[in-house]
Amino acid sequence: MTHDPYLEELAAATDGLFRRSLSAIALTAVAFVIGLSAGNALANDSTDSGVAKGWTPATLRHALAALPAGDEVRGREVNQQLFCASCHGDNGVAPTQNWPHLAGQKSAYTAKMLLDYQSRLRLEGKRAELMHDIAVMMTPQQIADVSAFYAALPAPGDDGTPRPSVLGEGMSAAQLVRKGDPSRLLTPCASCHGVKGQGGKLEASALAGQNPLYFTRTLLDYQSGVRSNDAAKGMSTFAKKLTRGEIEALATYYADLPERNR
Repeated sequence: MTHDPYLEELAAATDGLFRRSLSAIALTAVAFVIGLSAGNALANDSTDSGVAKGWTPATLRHALAALPAGDEVRGREVNQQLFCASCHGDNGVAPTQNWPHLAGQKSAYTAKMLLDYQSRLRLEGKRAELMHDIAVMMTPQQIADVSAFYAALPAPGDDGTPRPSVLGEGMSAAQLVRKGDPSRLLTPCASCHGVKGQGGKLEASALAGQNPLYFTRTLLDYQSGVRSNDAAKGMSTFAKKLTRGEIEALATYYADLPERNR
């Protein structure tokens, strides 16, 4: 019988969510009731069939602006109370290779992802299903607070995560980041994600220090269409033009970027 490390880890993380103290479960139940009434009002609209509609830049700006101001101190409590730390770490650095680092992530990006999980706009696999179950329990204030908490943390440095073995075909990561490739209509990564990988407007996420295996999986999901919750389809279009070697080179480049920025 073969063992899938990811499925075993997912089972352990799921088990950890529900095998907690009665007081924590009661707190979560309260958050669920409040979240259904308040949180879902901020999520993007659904069609009559119940399927979430994609964001437009205008509706996304409106939803993010409607969130209350976040508090990083309360956000640290949310990170523990709703067991976010089980997968993303006490300080936003995932303890394993299967989950993204959130330390240093833009608050707007984290908030958008949670709204996407709430509405099922992002539901590309078992990881996303687990996130949906958590996100629907969150109030708008909790979303804003935990987003502020991660944003206030420094981007991870050397996290010990194995780097991909770059296959070598395609452009170097540095060229893609700084200059792009006009022949393929690829804009520089830095034009959206910043020259230091710090992120940009709305859903242009911070990339500096990101888990390279998660980064690679995300680009491959955009490339294949498994993930399609980018509002303007910019990442989906960009990813489809990259080679596997370029994706892995970018993953390593951004994972090591905090060290180069020092």
